[in-house]
Amino acid sequence: MKPLMLMAVLVLGTGGIAVAEEQLYWVVGNRATNKCEIVTSNPVIIGNIWFGDGPYRSMADAELARSTIRACPKEAPAG
Repeated sequence: MKPLMLMAVLVLGTGGIAVAEEQLYWVVGNRATNKCEIVTSNPVIIGNIWFGDGPYRSMADAELARSTIRACPKEAPAG
């Protein structure tokens, strides 16, 4: 019985760690810079931050979302 309980504690404990380490991303509109930025913490919509969208599970997903949000200005091509 004790080995079974120990196994359950280990499985549940490692699952909690995996969830805690997951990185999430949000797209936010910033009035001060007139840009849409990708941040890694849940944004507070106040002051210069006028919208937030997310969370997204990867940076690539957040970048794709930013490219489809009409309020986000298109970045000028480099060069």
